[in-house]
Amino acid sequence: MEKREIASPEGRLGVLLPGMGAVATTFIAGVEAVRQGLARPIGSLTQMNTIRLGKRTEDRTPLVKDFIPLAGLDQLVFGGWDPIPDDAYDSAVKAGVLDREHLDPIADFLRAIRPMEAVFDTDYVKKLDGPNKKKASNKRELAEALRADIRRFKEENDCQRLVMIWCGSTEIFLRSGPAHQSLESFEKAMEENDPSIAPSMLYAYAALMEGVPYANGAPNLSGDLPALEELAVEGDIPMAGKDFKTGQTLMKTILAPGLKTRMLGLSGWFSTNILGNRDGEVLDDPDSFKTKEESKLGVLQHILQPDMYPELYGDMYHKVRINYYPPRGDNKEGWDNLDIFGWLGYPMQIKVDFLCRDSILAAPIVLDLALFLDLAARSGMRGIQEWLSFYFKSPQTPEGLYPEHDIFIQHRKLKNTLRWMMGEDLITHLGIEYYE
Repeated sequence: MEKREIASPEGRLGVLLPGMGAVATTFIAGVEAVRQGLARPIGSLTQMNTIRLGKRTEDRTPLVKDFIPLAGLDQLVFGGWDPIPDDAYDSAVKAGVLDREHLDPIADFLRAIRPMEAVFDTDYVKKLDGPNKKKASNKRELAEALRADIRRFKEENDCQRLVMIWCGSTEIFLRSGPAHQSLESFEKAMEENDPSIAPSMLYAYAALMEGVPYANGAPNLSGDLPALEELAVEGDIPMAGKDFKTGQTLMKTILAPGLKTRMLGLSGWFSTNILGNRDGEVLDDPDSFKTKEESKLGVLQHILQPDMYPELYGDMYHKVRINYYPPRGDNKEGWDNLDIFGWLGYPMQIKVDFLCRDSILAAPIVLDLALFLDLAARSGMRGIQEWLSFYFKSPQTPEGLYPEHDIFIQHRKLKNTLRWMMGEDLITHLGIEYYE
C-alpha cells in the first residue's frame, strides 16, 4: 500500500482543555509525572500498545509510538478555560483523584497553569458556577473572545500546532435544529443569542475557525452539528466525539459483543451508577442527565441489532440511572444486572460491580486523542475521524451512517487506519495463507 504523506511532528503541541476539573487536571498531572519518570502512562494506546505488522511469522510488533510519527510527551503544552479560577494544582487537590504524593512533586508545574476566563452559562449547566467567566453582548462576541484566547495561547507558548479537547461538564439536552444546519444560520443564531447555541458549541466553533482539531469528551452536541462538520471538512480540520468511554459503558461495549457473538439472548440490562465528583453533581440535574442517558442508551441497540435478531434482543429492556453521592468522590461504582437466556430459552444472570475511577480511565483517552488528532491533521485528514470511535460512548458519524460501538471492531478500525496511513497491509485475521 502507498504510505500517506505525513508532516513531521516538530515543535510544541498545545493541548487546550475547556473544563479544568478532575479529568483535565488528572491528564495534565499524569503527563508531567510520566515526563519526570515518576509514573507510567498506563491505559494509553499511543504510549504502551504495540501494533502487529504483516504476517504473524514476521514478528514485527513495534510500539504504536515507534511506528507512526506522533508528537512526544515532551512537546506538549497545556492550557484551558474554567469558570472556577483555581490553578491546576488546587483544582487537582479539590478533585481528589490523585494523592498528594503524586501532586506535590510537580506542584510548581501545576500551579503555573491557570484557566482562562470561560464561556459558561448556568442555563446549560445548572449545578455549577464560578466567577471566572467572559462577558459579552452576544454569543458571537464570546466565540470571538475564545478565538483570541487561542491565538494568544499559541503565540505566548510558542506552539506550532494546537488541539482542543472538551473536558467540561455535561450540558442540558439539546437536539440539532434549524440554527445548526449551516454556518450562516449558526453565526446568525450566535448573534441573536439563540438558546439552541450552547457554550460547548462556541468552543467547537472557535477551534475550527482557528484551524484547531476538536474532540468532544462529553455527550453534548458540541461539534456534532451539520454546520460545524461542514466547517471542519472545508477547513481540512479533523474532529471527533462524543463522550469519553470510561466506566460502565466501557464494560457494556466489552460484554455485549461477547453475548452477541455467542448468540445468547438478553431480556434486560439494568445499570446504576454512584458518583460523587463534580460530574456527578452536574448530572444530578435531570436536564443534564437526559443528555448523558441518550449517550449511554444507544450502545446496546447498535451492538445487539434487535431488528436483525428479534428472538434474542427484540424485547430487551434497558434502564440507566446515575445517583449523586458525594462521599464517593471520583471513585464511581457502576453496578449492572444482566438477565440473559440461552439454549431452549433457559434464563441466566450476570452481575457486574465495577468500582472504577472515572478520571483515571479518562486521562489516557485525552492523551491519545490529542496525539491522534494532531497526527490526523498532519496527515491531511479532515472532518469526522470515525477511526477514533474506540474512545467514545457515542461515536460521531456522518448523517445516515450508524456508529460502530463494538470495542473490538473499533480497535481493529483504529489500528488498520494506522497501518493504512503508513502504507502497511491491513490485517484481516483470515490466516488462510498459513495453511494453503
